[in-house]
Amino acid sequence: MTEARDDFTLLWLQAGSCGGCTMATLERGASGWFEELRGFGIRLLWHPSVSEETGEEARAILARIERGEEKLGALCIEGSILHGPEGTGLFNKLSGTGRSMLDWARALAPRADYCVAVGSCAAFGGVPAGAPDPTDASGLQYSGVDMGGALGPDYRSVKGLPVVNVSGCAPHPGWIMETLLALSLGRFTQADMDDYGRPRIFADHLAHHGCSRNEFYEFKASAEDFSERGCLMEHLGCKATQAVGDCNQRGWNGGGSCTQAGSTCIACTSPSFEATRGFHRTPKIGGIPVGLPLDMPKAWFVALAALSKSATPKRVRENARSDHIARAPTPGTEKKKT
Repeated sequence: MTEARDDFTLLWLQAGSCGGCTMATLERGASGWFEELRGFGIRLLWHPSVSEETGEEARAILARIERGEEKLGALCIEGSILHGPEGTGLFNKLSGTGRSMLDWARALAPRADYCVAVGSCAAFGGVPAGAPDPTDASGLQYSGVDMGGALGPDYRSVKGLPVVNVSGCAPHPGWIMETLLALSLGRFTQADMDDYGRPRIFADHLAHHGCSRNEFYEFKASAEDFSERGCLMEHLGCKATQAVGDCNQRGWNGGGSCTQAGSTCIACTSPSFEATRGFHRTPKIGGIPVGLPLDMPKAWFVALAALSKSATPKRVRENARSDHIARAPTPGTEKKKT
């Protein structure tokens, strides 16, 4: 097994951000994020929220990296890069430096072995990029679905990779830490990223996989109001079948996910998710949802949905519209009644 490097350094900066990605990261592991970094031989150079260095000490760290005197393994940036006003980036300055985050990102990214966008804001623009976007926000290498962003489509890190987009609002802490670990081991390549630069450790899954409401999805037994136990896709806007992420396969904060909590998946790992209007309503044409599962042709879905609904057990149909288990499974019951 490849040993973790003890000289892999990490710099974390916050741009146009709510701080949620940092909060998610700090949840990582039973031992905590700092112990995991130490255990994997990753040295945190500076983080604006958790490091002791401030003022001149912090500026000195950034200056050493910019001059090439301090080797930088991973540059992690959380939050959108704000280009406004008029392309100056001055809507978002790094306090005490007199320079914009747009300027710092462009100065430090070429020094990094790897550049990591933590969260959908840093990856694609995220919530700050939602219309009307007076700040002219973008991601590091994407603006929504379009390549470009603050660093441009041709940016490559020292190790030859484009920006690694650990998207999500906020991303699961495991996605962040496992990506950093793979980078520190030198085992992360372009083949480990999907078409939007998202690590395949989570992007090869759909949020739908492992959902506790899957029985209702299979029978198209749908909830029509929140608090009901049925599938949230048909009426309440859930996009779990269209969004990448293993959200329902590993717990958040020790357990749970959006759909387990009774809310819909809003596809927060996807570029431009913030442009959606009416998150809790399913757009339809002729009664058929516009957004269908990524991996199923529309005709198949329509045909299978009709068959599934015709075969829905009464227990599943009743439970789908209830806020509790109204009818428990009883072996043989459905067969006798049909």
